Amino acid sequence: MTVSVRFLGHSTFLLQSGDHRLLLDPFIGGNPQCPVTLAEALGWGVSAVLISHAHGDHWGNALDFGRAGIPVIGTAEIGGYAQRNGAGNAVGMNIGGTYRAEWGRVTLTPAWHSSSFPDGTYGGMPTGLLIEFGGKRLYFAGDTSLFSDMRLIGDRGLDLAFLPIGDHFTMGPDEAAECLELLRPRVAIPMHYGTFPVLTGDPDTFRRGGEQRGVEVRVLAPGETTEL
Repeated sequence: MTVSVRFLGHSTFLLQSGDHRLLLDPFIGGNPQCPVTLAEALGWGVSAVLISHAHGDHWGNALDFGRAGIPVIGTAEIGGYAQRNGAGNAVGMNIGGTYRAEWGRVTLTPAWHSSSFPDGTYGGMPTGLLIEFGGKRLYFAGDTSLFSDMRLIGDRGLDLAFLPIGDHFTMGPDEAAECLELLRPRVAIPMHYGTFPVLTGDPDTFRRGGEQRGVEVRVLAPGETTEL
């Protein structure tokens, strides 16, 4: 099956395959790059919202979706926080665990970062998301630096890797390109850059690094869609 990937700015993506849609790190309201309103996004009928960690630019509007009955999936701390705040179908997991659903499955992987909610509540360990959806395997790295165990993630066989390149709070484009040697995806998409002045990572630098390593890098403008 085909999987479409729509970039909504920063680290927010909408995945669609058949009748199912997944929303990753739903930073919609307050995201200066996001081309859609929260009301539009709530009307998409997404099957699940997947959260890499609790920082406001990733947690975003998760509660708006959760309170509408859509599963919000993340760490045990994220799932518990969401349930306590009106998202009754939220799912709390931990690193290494896999959630299975009609649309596919997601496994939480490590990420080197930090995680707390906008109100200061601890959000558990930050994670990446290994997603099986529409017959494809996608790795959403969340906010992280390079780490050697990415090779083990790559051993699964990846159709797509989403990697942060903005620098300052995550790795920059050169380090992200080094990740491609470990992950060995067929396609890579950069994220977490340009949203705010401090996120100076250059996607063209990442693209060149991908080309040197035999990986196709697709740089999407907010609102653009690509297909796998």
